Amino acid sequence: MGIRARLVFIMGVFSLIATLIIGGATYKLTERNAIIEARQKGQLLFNYIVSSRKYFKNYQRALVLELVEEDRFYPELMSGFVVNRGIWDVFKENHQGYNFKQATLDPLFPANKADKDEVRIIDAFRKRSDLKKQEGLVEKNGEKLFYLAFPIKVDNKGCLRCHGDPLNAPKDQIEIYGTENGYNWKYGDTVSAYVIYVSIHEAIKDAKRTAGILFLIGIGCFFLALLAMGFFLDRHVIQPIEYLSDRTEEISRGENLGESFRHKANDEIGVLAHAIEHLRLVMIRKQKR
Repeated sequence: MGIRARLVFIMGVFSLIATLIIGGATYKLTERNAIIEARQKGQLLFNYIVSSRKYFKNYQRALVLELVEEDRFYPELMSGFVVNRGIWDVFKENHQGYNFKQATLDPLFPANKADKDEVRIIDAFRKRSDLKKQEGLVEKNGEKLFYLAFPIKVDNKGCLRCHGDPLNAPKDQIEIYGTENGYNWKYGDTVSAYVIYVSIHEAIKDAKRTAGILFLIGIGCFFLALLAMGFFLDRHVIQPIEYLSDRTEEISRGENLGESFRHKANDEIGVLAHAIEHLRLVMIRKQKR
């Protein structure tokens, strides 16, 4: 393999590696930015949900309990879980790519039943009382999601009115939900978690697309650079070296000694040309003796 081929091959390998690094770094950076944005959106949604729940708990619920008979139960008026779920159902009608779940180990409402990922999240909250938040990436139904999770503890004995002993629960609640699930909670237990999901599926697709485009652009640019380098090497390195090689061979045979030559550039090839020119002059002097 000649010098030109070796140099082009080496530069091609390095160009490919550099392009792969640039494409990979672009993908990772875009993915990181998507996660940061998803975290900010999830935190904002959680703050709103918590604010609405606090308002319900501190102002609405106490008033409703005063106005409604003790054994009556209207979920839309008296359950913080139902109020949160109802608000979210209205919200998501015009906002795609988000989901909110009050994931519960043993819920009254079956749709709140925690899946395996959410069970793992709740178990982590139960094992570590100092753990206030969890976040990460999860895939559901082929879609990549960023999640934020916050624990829900039984920190109000009023919760046990509906979720304690089913014998003490409002009759209307028993008629709606039965007595099999959502009862016998204990004060201080972590029974569920708010889990907010923000889709980053499209962002990841865009990241892959951008990385692919940059890779192709990089390959194209490096290919043109290799062509330019090949032309430069051929014009300014390979051809002069071949010429000097032929002249050295002629001088060694004592041919064309009267033909002088110079290399215009003051570079390594110029130094070599100067040395060969000196050899030619030496050979001429020897012939004259």
